[in-house]
Amino acid sequence: MILALALCAVLDQWLDSQTAPSWWAALGLGGETLPPALITGPLVFLVGGAGAREVARILRAKGVLIWTRPAVLAALAGVAIMSFGGTGTSSLGLVSFGAMGAYALGLIYAIRKRDTSGAIAVGSGMLMLFVYMGLMPGFVVLIRREHDVWVLIWVLACVKSCDIGAYFTGTTIGKHKLIPWLSPGKTWEGLAGGMVTSGLVGGLGAWWLASAGINTPAPIAGAAMGVLFGGLGQAGDLAASLLKRDAGVKDAGTALPGFGGVLDLIDSPIFVAPIAFWLLHSIAA
Repeated sequence: MILALALCAVLDQWLDSQTAPSWWAALGLGGETLPPALITGPLVFLVGGAGAREVARILRAKGVLIWTRPAVLAALAGVAIMSFGGTGTSSLGLVSFGAMGAYALGLIYAIRKRDTSGAIAVGSGMLMLFVYMGLMPGFVVLIRREHDVWVLIWVLACVKSCDIGAYFTGTTIGKHKLIPWLSPGKTWEGLAGGMVTSGLVGGLGAWWLASAGINTPAPIAGAAMGVLFGGLGQAGDLAASLLKRDAGVKDAGTALPGFGGVLDLIDSPIFVAPIAFWLLHSIAA
């Protein structure tokens, strides 16, 4: 998966530098070159849709009767609005309209058999899907649209390096359980080791990107952001664990052998993406 992600990043960056065909500019779709995120955007849509299927499965296990198609529709609408909805008042209006539409779609779906039982749960679940598998992953596309693709890879590396560091530290010296009633395998030592690892990756990554002429935070700031991203990623993992434990399921799905489902892989990055976007946006400004 790491190799596939690297290849996608290289292709995304290459397409970003290619001259756009004449009809592209004639349709008002952009400037002289192709826009960023031509690979990142479809990947996020794919991941958001797959994640929505799994979240819908978790909700059904809890007794919230949300089925796949409305769930995926709500998630993809959220990704599209956040990724390409513009800025300022227009973006806020689109997000509000999308949230209203997701909630209304849930209510309409819940009463399709002229039965009002469960309408509140289904409507609220659709709204959660719109945000959790829609708006939050959409921030990944926003990061790519504003920054070099390797900045996005740096953010993801900070998040996932915390997972790796936490695993090896926790299995080696971990003794004190972090939240045993929620995630019995996590320890305080693992969390500390993971955040140290993400801080190192954040600092070294920022230095490497700056040496390549890519606008990034200073290495010290990059290390601090790495620690923050690592901690937020662990919070995202715990949030997904909370959903699964409440519903009584072990894994979100079986799409990725060794990991579980798509949600089990993206639960940490989508928690980090909104904060990462605004931090990077403020630095770039």
